[in-house]
Amino acid sequence: MRRLVRACFSGSAGYSYAKSADDVAREHGIDRVARLASNENPCPPSPAAVEAAANALRTANRYPDTRATALVEALRRYHGDYRFVTGVGMDGVIETVIRTVVEPGEAVVVSTPTFSFYGLAAAAHGARVVNVPRREDFSVDTGGFVEACRGAKLAFLCSPNNPTGNSVPLGAVEEILEGIEGLLFLDNAYVDFSDIDYRPLMRRHENLVLGRTMSKIFALAGLRVGYAFVPEWLEPFYHRAATPFALNSVSLAAAAGALADPDRVRETCDHVRQWRERFLEEIPYETFPSDANFVMIDVSPLTGGEAVERLAAKGVLVRSCTSFPGLGDHYIRVSIGEDWENVRFLEAINNL
Repeated sequence: MRRLVRACFSGSAGYSYAKSADDVAREHGIDRVARLASNENPCPPSPAAVEAAANALRTANRYPDTRATALVEALRRYHGDYRFVTGVGMDGVIETVIRTVVEPGEAVVVSTPTFSFYGLAAAAHGARVVNVPRREDFSVDTGGFVEACRGAKLAFLCSPNNPTGNSVPLGAVEEILEGIEGLLFLDNAYVDFSDIDYRPLMRRHENLVLGRTMSKIFALAGLRVGYAFVPEWLEPFYHRAATPFALNSVSLAAAAGALADPDRVRETCDHVRQWRERFLEEIPYETFPSDANFVMIDVSPLTGGEAVERLAAKGVLVRSCTSFPGLGDHYIRVSIGEDWENVRFLEAINNL
């Protein structure tokens, strides 16, 4: 019966996950593992988010609001008067945008190396994925990217980029928007940790979607809440393509609660920025400047896999970058964690 499986799944390993902390603990006999592989927020959710989620459980016998009205209103209070859509994580938003605009066989352009799910999701919808490599310093060749987008309805660009950590300048994004005829999905999952603000571009360009998530700065990774700024013309069609009742009522309530606690956001940003600077100063390998809550490290002459295994033996879980399209096999990505996790990591990598 395996012949029934589509070729894009039968011949591919799919999304590559980091090892779990429990697996590392069992394998190496370690009680407490530093979890620095998944770009999670090391801080627990805002008390406001926890309280809102607990209250929402009382009405979990009812279906959630399919238009996420309360969350959209909270997003407008937080960001301003923009159009928003939601999904199960940003992954859900990505899949729905692809479903909305891309026909099977059409091209979807992806700037690489980057988050592999753009290509996986596009291929799963029958699209033809066109990877456009970044320059050697991981900056975007805007001219080459625009050229590759000719005839494509949709393109993906990540800024700050996962896993390299660098941002695409505002002017470069605007150059792309002015040069392409299709839609640009700009993934801003980590933008809260940077000094760059792409939101004003929404006022000037109707071919831009800004993808966001509640998983990172708002510490709700386990509740899977994604959202996006969308142009007015796209919103009704997105809702037609979206899975009904995709976001549960507990996640919706927690997300609205988290948005009402900006002090928690500032505390998290301060923590990340301080440790990011320490990582750049104290890691003995080439470490790339980052605008995100992680750094990428060139661990040559080790491979990424070798470095991951050696660090795991010291109780530190990090991510090999070998699964990211367009990267070599000698990079790892390390998230900013709790203070004790960061200290253990610095000790471990300085004795690698």
